[in-house]
Amino acid sequence: MYDFAYHKPKSVADAVALLKKSPEAKAMAGGQTLIPTLKQRLARPSDVVDLGGVADLVGIAVAGGKVTIKAMTRHADVASSGDVMKAIPALAKLAANIGDGQVRNRGTIGGSVANNDPAADYPAAVLALGATVVTTERRIAADDFFKGLFETALKDGELITSIEFPVPEKAAYIKFPNPASRYAMVGVFVAKAAGGVRVAVTGAGPGVFRVKAMEDALAKNFSADAVANIAVPASGMNADIHGSAEYRAHLVTVMAKRAVSAAG
Repeated sequence: MYDFAYHKPKSVADAVALLKKSPEAKAMAGGQTLIPTLKQRLARPSDVVDLGGVADLVGIAVAGGKVTIKAMTRHADVASSGDVMKAIPALAKLAANIGDGQVRNRGTIGGSVANNDPAADYPAAVLALGATVVTTERRIAADDFFKGLFETALKDGELITSIEFPVPEKAAYIKFPNPASRYAMVGVFVAKAAGGVRVAVTGAGPGVFRVKAMEDALAKNFSADAVANIAVPASGMNADIHGSAEYRAHLVTVMAKRAVSAAG
């Protein structure tokens, strides 16, 4: 691990100031990605800005037809929140199945979304529910936030402060997890709202993406049969020792059918 300066600010303003002071500074939320990369010497920040001391970045609220989850809220707290369970049970279930107990009690929703790991669970919820990512500088629609492999619309020194999830009419998330890491080899989040149906896929490709053909079919007939014969191309899908691109493409349809059935 390389040397770096460690900071633990107490306010969002102080955290932003520290990040903007040095272009090589990195923010740390739960540390589930940053700490391993530091240990492996894959990252060499000049400063680590630990957001764990910023109390204003923790909390869950339900009002006005939306669930607002602040960035430093841990996965375990989302999973156990009665408010989330009542408003968007699919989101609580998603959080309850992230990693293991240790990961859920350290990892945060803001850190996961900002990191945009191609196999992370939360990006699928953000995209399928048409959420809004609120930062220290602006509000970013889900469709504009995720840009590619570990890439988002966030600028240097810009922090996620909360994520606003509109409450859907029905929704469900089903994933095929890697048996060791519990990361999604393929995860599909389906949500139906007044504005239509959205289907978001994580784990299968280099980043989270929507499947328009499935959305159009489900808008006409919200049933598992409607997506049963819709296949996504294997071209561009992830491939590794755990599954080929063709296997992951097949799993997208399988997980979509299960998600629609679970949503009811």
